[in-house]
Amino acid sequence: MPSDRSWMGYGIDGALQVGGIALLAGIVAYVVVRLIGKANGWSHGLELTLAALLAFFLAGGEDIWNSFYFNFVPIQSPQLLRVKLAAVHDPDSMGLRVLFEMMGALVGTGIGWAAFSGGLKDLIGHIRNP
Repeated sequence: MPSDRSWMGYGIDGALQVGGIALLAGIVAYVVVRLIGKANGWSHGLELTLAALLAFFLAGGEDIWNSFYFNFVPIQSPQLLRVKLAAVHDPDSMGLRVLFEMMGALVGTGIGWAAFSGGLKDLIGHIRNP
């Protein structure tokens, strides 16, 4: 069942809102994956990948699914198409929302990596002292 998105704006406003939510989801996902990964000895690459995929799923699951559904599932009747489109908030800007969700999740995961893993400190240290 689709979630209630009556609070969300239309067009670029809605895309920026979901991008911000995805950014926060990316940070939280990285922190959770980092805690599990540190205990299991995972590399930074594995942690970043799993955190980004988790953030994609948490923040953009419904829009990504709708985008996939409307592109690949054959819809046999105009009535079914109307019903499916009526359940989507702002179908005209769905692709923009998916893009901003993915960018927000990736940027949030990167911010989480920089803030919680010490990776940014190591990176800057290698740049200053080659």
